[in-house]
Amino acid sequence: MAHQQRSQSRLSPFSDTTDMNDDIVTLLAPRLAYFAGVARTEHVTRAAHEMQVPQSTLSRAMARLEQDLGVDLFARHGRRVSLTPAGRTFLASVERALAEIERAADEVRADADAATGKVAFGFLHTMGAETVPALLHAFRADHPRVRFSLVQNHGEAMLEGLRTGELDLCLTSPIPDAPDLVARRLDEQKLRLVVPAGHRLAARRRVRLAEAAEEVFVTLEPGYGLRRITDALCLEAGFRPKVAFEGEEAETLRGLVAAGLGVALLPPPAVPRPGVVELTVTAPRAVREIGVAWLDGHPDTPPVAAFKKFLLSRRGHLLP
Repeated sequence: MAHQQRSQSRLSPFSDTTDMNDDIVTLLAPRLAYFAGVARTEHVTRAAHEMQVPQSTLSRAMARLEQDLGVDLFARHGRRVSLTPAGRTFLASVERALAEIERAADEVRADADAATGKVAFGFLHTMGAETVPALLHAFRADHPRVRFSLVQNHGEAMLEGLRTGELDLCLTSPIPDAPDLVARRLDEQKLRLVVPAGHRLAARRRVRLAEAAEEVFVTLEPGYGLRRITDALCLEAGFRPKVAFEGEEAETLRGLVAAGLGVALLPPPAVPRPGVVELTVTAPRAVREIGVAWLDGHPDTPPVAAFKKFLLSRRGHLLP
């Protein structure tokens, strides 16, 4: 037979196909580099010398590899070996696998490099126009080659990103209180009651939130931190907001307000928008706290540690 099939009884410890495949991968993984080295040199002694392992270790590893696969990979010619057809087929896949592992190793080493590594950083949509660009500009004055993977999302999605490893750090509001996360308060941001330019309150500079109890509100969707804050402030003012429209971005809500479709509680815009008036809320105290969060116990790479230290140094001065 071309592949010189070995007895399949050697694979009998595996109870089913899934278990067999998983266990074979576990058994083969440490031996693949040995196999590639022997295949490249076609000489066990030479391969052992190049890889700096005892020849006996290499010989046993190749014998066990063939035993695990149930296929002869080498034809023996004294101290020399040559690949069987099965060995050549296997080598092509092994070389691709080893190259992919090396590429992945290079990538994670590069991401962890103190000077040129990468930080996966999440932040709220409302902080993307001005706050985050200013932070990154200031940080890169001393760390010019650190790279960032930036993710804009709502708070709950970013906290899940910390838990799954998608994010290293995130700026969020409200500040989370969860046993698996660490969070630190950095600053607070005043919220304003945004009304259409022709609204009955538009001539005012200050307003109590209770004065908007009969208004229709446009808000972010449930699950967004700003939506929870809006609902809580309205309840504190003595009413439940009547919600006409729900969106995903603060500037979309401003557009709805400008169109006369409702009022909204929003943080200040990066650029003033025509068609709306932004009123200071005197009662209750309308602010949202901004904090930085990360996964508890998760080791920081040097660039992540440097950026975390930088953010914490900005306490009280995070916002423009």
